[in-house]
Amino acid sequence: MSQPSDSQPLHSFPLDPLSVDEFTAVAAILRRERGVEPGPGSPGSELGWRFASIEMIEPSKAELAAFEDGGARPARRAEVVCFNRSANATYKSVVSLTDDRVEVFEHIPGVQANFTVDEFVECDQLLRAHPDVVEALRSRGITDMGLVFFDTWTYGDAVAPPEFRDRRIGWSDSWVKAAPGANPYARLVSGLHCVVDLNAMELLRIEDEGPFAAGADGAREPTPEVMGEYVPAHIPERILAAGKRDPLKPLHITQPEGPSFTVDGNLVRWQNWSLRVGFNHREGMTLHTVRYRDGDRERSIAHRMSFAEMIVPYRDPSPDHYRRTAFDIGEWGLGFMTTSLELGCDCLGEIRYLNAVLHNSKGEPYTVTNAICIHEEDDAVLWKHVDHDIGAEVRRMRRLTLSFHVTVANYEYLVYWRLYQDGNIECEVRATGIMVTTPLPEGAPNPNGTLVDERTYAPFHQHFLVARLDMDIDGTDNTVVTSESYAEPIGPDNPHGLSLVVRNIPLRTEGEAKQDVSFATQRAWKVVNPNVVTGIGAHPAYKLVPSGAIPPMFEPGSPVLERAGVIAHTLWVTPNRPDERWPAGEFVNQSARDTGLARWTAADRSIENTDVVLWYVFGIHHITRAEDWPVMPVDVVSFWLKPFGFFDRNPALDVVGTPPDACHTSTTSAHH
Repeated sequence: MSQPSDSQPLHSFPLDPLSVDEFTAVAAILRRERGVEPGPGSPGSELGWRFASIEMIEPSKAELAAFEDGGARPARRAEVVCFNRSANATYKSVVSLTDDRVEVFEHIPGVQANFTVDEFVECDQLLRAHPDVVEALRSRGITDMGLVFFDTWTYGDAVAPPEFRDRRIGWSDSWVKAAPGANPYARLVSGLHCVVDLNAMELLRIEDEGPFAAGADGAREPTPEVMGEYVPAHIPERILAAGKRDPLKPLHITQPEGPSFTVDGNLVRWQNWSLRVGFNHREGMTLHTVRYRDGDRERSIAHRMSFAEMIVPYRDPSPDHYRRTAFDIGEWGLGFMTTSLELGCDCLGEIRYLNAVLHNSKGEPYTVTNAICIHEEDDAVLWKHVDHDIGAEVRRMRRLTLSFHVTVANYEYLVYWRLYQDGNIECEVRATGIMVTTPLPEGAPNPNGTLVDERTYAPFHQHFLVARLDMDIDGTDNTVVTSESYAEPIGPDNPHGLSLVVRNIPLRTEGEAKQDVSFATQRAWKVVNPNVVTGIGAHPAYKLVPSGAIPPMFEPGSPVLERAGVIAHTLWVTPNRPDERWPAGEFVNQSARDTGLARWTAADRSIENTDVVLWYVFGIHHITRAEDWPVMPVDVVSFWLKPFGFFDRNPALDVVGTPPDACHTSTTSAHH
């Protein structure tokens, strides 16, 4: 296993994430110079401070290029978002680790930092001990608080209680387990929601629509009995017996000589590819300086690729769900939600892992062991042809997969970036976990969801993922081109209507680059370097091949679209700016308006032959199914980046054939 050191070695690369020692140093510098003291008791700040995020400031492309050419090492700096709980004031800071000082400490008025894991845990502790909450649950027949779970969510401005909008607030769902150790997300206590001041950790009010209405005899309708269990020990035997299947025979994936890739610190090399792996609290895993060795040249493909936002609006206006729109990256952070891959069977084969270092709201570092999995996978045939005279030539496809898994409350997101021997890059996301469900009174309609159990429905919702792609095709200055296919009309030169032509339209400005997917024209987008000519006279390019794109289905002016204008289009293109990283804005917690792409692109800046960033929006339009309950089989979405004129020919011609003895096993034929 290749495990990075928790401390930052002197020979580390400038893109390597912050180490344990560096997180500790950042918090200490802010405590020393600005009095950022977590916890109670600091003078004039009775509730103390919280660190919402600490992240390395990545060096610029110019600084990296100079360093790789033997120049000076860029300074190590960190950006910090912290907040004073007593004053409900959010601050952004820049801390120089190189110079051991605070460079910037700025109050950002009118915003709320991301939620912290500590606040989530403290909310649960507050509510389960509060007498008013205990009484509200008792009135519904729930008396064992050990079975109750409180799930705290963030607010958008439009649905936040007006009288509390100047506070840092959250709202909670309440859930009750069927038994100790059972699924905590199986039984929603419908109609019961708590509003919490997260700074004071104070219950502001209980919003109680009451349990199901009483009938004519005054008796309350009981909540439905559901089978929401997925752990075998809690699944009724009758269900397990009904679906009994034979166990699978063992499938062993072995590489007795070790893997074909190398990991040196955070640098990964494999089959002409090289890249560096990064990690931070908000995006989780990031990929940097993605290059392909073509002959004796190391050719640049992308400088940085990551996920910049994930927006999950629930499309159900009922009292249980109208508040429920998650910005899982901006409000919580994929890094903070990343889970260790040391337990379970998440990856198969000869695996190398990378750890990730994060911090709690006191600024104290901790390590997620085996946060990132790197391994090779067989992927069937790469290329093949059978000739009548010379026989078969076939090459099997091998791909390198880099992955990390996040658990965001009830949902899991499994993120895979895959590199292929023919120069392709695939990004795949798998969603699994447990759907939010809601009990229904007898005979009540459920127009915004699907029945998945007895009088229980799962609301429809959408998962919008925003990939941020800082492409550098053979250099930093690129142009994005829309590529579409059209059938020409029948005419003298096209009597059979066979002519199919492709139109490539360069996108000159941000306004032109607000693009939507089109199945009718098979629309895709090429990132082209117009300053380079290949051996066959083409300009090298990589094509973004869209899939999994979904429409927003919101009316203009709707609150979700006001907060997340990015979901209005499949593709956006902007000039690369270091301060433009978050497509719905840096501070989305309790936001009312989009301060990201919608604001930046209003200037309609030039994007021609310059350093550009592509923002690709895709996801899952989740019309829920009974088959998704009680635990959801993975739903898979992906997109591709494919070389288009980047190479002069198939770059996988030199892939070595697989030895015949690795392709066949001795079997006994069965005759029927």
